[in-house]
Amino acid sequence: MPVKKIKRVIKKRDVLATIRKKFCRLCVAKVKSIIDYKDVKRLEAFIKERGKIVSTRISGNCAKHQRMVAGAIKKARYMSLLPYTRI
Repeated sequence: MPVKKIKRVIKKRDVLATIRKKFCRLCVAKVKSIIDYKDVKRLEAFIKERGKIVSTRISGNCAKHQRMVAGAIKKARYMSLLPYTRI
């Protein structure tokens, strides 16, 4: 069965925009290994400017990779590689 494309049309000030379904960046890149807590550059892409972990809805990660990312971020925070908060 083919994948259904989800398209919604938003009407805002006479401008039409289509919203596409977000795909997991890690699945597209075929990351098969465990996301490592020592890879700070990759983990910073999943942290907001205040230090919060970006939600699945915003990042587009699948549930499996979101759990791996969240666990790696928490471990990196514990090891003082990432800050808990940013001011």
